[in-house]
Amino acid sequence: MSYLALYRKYRPSSFDKVKGQDHIVTTLKNQMNAGRIGHAYLFCGTRGTGKTSVAKLFAKAVNCEHPTDGSPCGECAVCRAIDARTSMNVIEIDAASNNGVDNIRDIIDEVRYSPTEGKYKVYIIDEVHMLSSGAFNALLKTLEEPPSYVIFILATTEVHKIPVTILSRCQRYDFKRITVDTISACLADLMRQEGIETEEKALRYIAKAADGSMRDAQSLLDQCIAFYLGQKLTYEKVLEVLGAVDIDVFSVLLRYILKGSVDTCLSLLDDIVMQGRELTQFVNDFAWYLRNLLVAKTAEDPAEVLEFSADNMQLLLSEAEAMDEATIIRYIRILSELSNRIRYASQKRLMVEVELIKMCRPDTETRDDTLSDRIRVLEEKLEHGVFKTAEEADDGTQQDEEPEPQVLARPLTDDIRKIAENWNSVINSQSPLIRNSLITAKPTVGEGDKLKIVFTNDYDMGAVAKEERFAELKRSIASLTGKDVEIELELSDKKKAGKVVDITQLIKNMSIEYTDSEE
Repeated sequence: MSYLALYRKYRPSSFDKVKGQDHIVTTLKNQMNAGRIGHAYLFCGTRGTGKTSVAKLFAKAVNCEHPTDGSPCGECAVCRAIDARTSMNVIEIDAASNNGVDNIRDIIDEVRYSPTEGKYKVYIIDEVHMLSSGAFNALLKTLEEPPSYVIFILATTEVHKIPVTILSRCQRYDFKRITVDTISACLADLMRQEGIETEEKALRYIAKAADGSMRDAQSLLDQCIAFYLGQKLTYEKVLEVLGAVDIDVFSVLLRYILKGSVDTCLSLLDDIVMQGRELTQFVNDFAWYLRNLLVAKTAEDPAEVLEFSADNMQLLLSEAEAMDEATIIRYIRILSELSNRIRYASQKRLMVEVELIKMCRPDTETRDDTLSDRIRVLEEKLEHGVFKTAEEADDGTQQDEEPEPQVLARPLTDDIRKIAENWNSVINSQSPLIRNSLITAKPTVGEGDKLKIVFTNDYDMGAVAKEERFAELKRSIASLTGKDVEIELELSDKKKAGKVVDITQLIKNMSIEYTDSEE
């Protein structure tokens, strides 16, 4: 037997298995139980929310020989015939390819004949908004007063294109987007039935990427499973298949934008491009990340609005607290405008780089909403003493002096020397998040000839300190030196960090001296 896609294999077989549309399912089941079945229904809503599945279930239910609580039994001859698509009582029509007057006239001619078996003839017209105006006019009279044994179910994703005269003759049901929790739970149950091991975080990301569509989520999951057939499906593997970017990268990128570090931002973007990530998706995801920051900053109870774990929510709140609303809104505006332009652009990377530079340098824009961001940058420069007064410039007191030679207490060991000489290679071998956290850190020598890495930013240190990332760094250094080297991480302020001996300058800077501590 040929392979069935997951969304076809796990199509709901009863109303109870329809997810996220309880308001519609309950109404249809009540109509079945009370015998109050209408003659025309309009199912509208975004793709993949269950419109066609519910239409087929309802067609089976009204014809089922032994319905149970309004749902089809799935076992009688009528139900089996409908499932096998051999029943003459259920006619599915794709209005996208059968949208002319002649197609509707064929339906009108067929309506005259009563069903050969079962109670009702059910016409399911998918994408009904694609019908021509003439076809709609031909359908009007039959739709208003069809024979007692005929039911029309019209399905559409663009209800605004349907004439009012058609709408007024139908019972309208709006299918909602399905929540991330509902989709994630459904995918987890599906994977248990398939016997495939998956991470919960991976399934939740797929559920978010589906944007409320159960069918899209199942199709994306099918794609990920096919790529890693026979392997456990992890969060990192899902990101790789879908060309997406881990949320941690957005956190790091935003910090470098706030610092105005253009070179680091472009380096991070280069990593994202080299990994094959899709830039249109990257821009949309970054904008969505900033939207979450804005909600965390402004909402009275962000936990009620945002779907995050307690740890991620705490991180989001701390990052939101360090930013002002106007700056976040400016960044969202830039990315939203970029999203509209980048979709069909031939030079996507160039466009993203320009906008990242614009975000790093608010003085390049003259719009009113950049004023607060420009003030923020000026305040930071004043705080760090970037500017000097005219008097200081005249008397020369602030002129650069010869730097004092950096002093080490003892010569470097062979292992530390090798790490110092190949520090850039160590950094480049890491994942993007660790790489960009290490760029601004200083490697030096700690007590007992340990490798000490000094950070001036607690976010960067926290990113490297996580168990799996710290282990990744140790493995890279061990493969370089051939042995395990003890590593310690230290957080320091910028003034103290400036006095730390950077061992990577051993080759470049000949002013480093060594003193014998035993003298």
